[in-house]
Amino acid sequence: MGRGARTRRATTTAALLTVALAVSVVAGCTGTDRPGPVDDGRGTESDRSRSASPDQGEDQWPPQSGLTGESVLAVKIDNARAARPHTGTDSADIVYAEQVEGGLSRLMAVYATKLPKAVGPVRSARESDLELLRQFDNPTLAFSGAQGKLMPLIDKAPLNPQTPETTSGAYYRGTGKPAPHNLYLRPHRLAPTAPGADALTTGFTYGKAPSGGTKDTSETVRYPAASFTFSWSPSRGRYLVSMDGTPAVTTTGKRLAPATVVVQYVKIRKSDFHDFLGNNTPYTETVGSGTAKVLRGGKAYDVDWERATATDGTTFTTADGAPVNFAEGQVWVVFAKA
Repeated sequence: MGRGARTRRATTTAALLTVALAVSVVAGCTGTDRPGPVDDGRGTESDRSRSASPDQGEDQWPPQSGLTGESVLAVKIDNARAARPHTGTDSADIVYAEQVEGGLSRLMAVYATKLPKAVGPVRSARESDLELLRQFDNPTLAFSGAQGKLMPLIDKAPLNPQTPETTSGAYYRGTGKPAPHNLYLRPHRLAPTAPGADALTTGFTYGKAPSGGTKDTSETVRYPAASFTFSWSPSRGRYLVSMDGTPAVTTTGKRLAPATVVVQYVKIRKSDFHDFLGNNTPYTETVGSGTAKVLRGGKAYDVDWERATATDGTTFTTADGAPVNFAEGQVWVVFAKA
């Protein structure tokens, strides 16, 4: 339960800088991220010497001091086309999808019951992430950096911010993708073990499907420059994920396939932050109430959602107020504009 209602943070030449900025434009990232070892798109000298394949774990190092593994690990995942396929997203308990600058999308993968050897590509945080993560007790947020004006808010938030700039040995540069889409995290260097399901103070309930529902074997959510499609697979009992019209797989070829998908209709408004091209960073409001569509078992359920305060989880109920159970397994929550 939440509090009262939970059930669960140098350049070499001008030419190199220009190249790095160009890469950032293509990726849809903020050019005003806090300067640091990874912001030139190439990594530090130590990062480059530790380049490895995306699935390399090397998890024998001890975790960083002060991280106990008692809270969830949330990782910001790059979702530009050049960042795919992803690594480790299939091991997440929950995957949140949000709209970012230019109408593109970005993911936040939350880990509690299992820590994969590697996760990525890792990218920068957004203001909305701070509100979303308040539902967890002292979560660890792994991200590549953030806009300079946002970093003070991240530093003050009740979470453990972990970036390549502050966390030695946990991040490395992969060899299969161009920068900045090649930064990966070794979760076991942040926490010795997964905290377990009790750390998922999201308000979600699991169990038998609610009565009713309508047959719905394919659902698509569109952002201005991105899309997600979830197609029901009776043989697998899961929803197969496609992104921007292409099947979503991991670096090992495994199809992303959550057991439950939630399309949560929320207010997406302008924030006080912009990228260096002047694009406003959308703010996704996850506190409040509204409607949602829950997909499980090849059916769609029209439900209501409520999150009274930032420290509460989100409840999903039917018209008569009964809780809507999710199927056991991975949950995707896609924030769509109400």
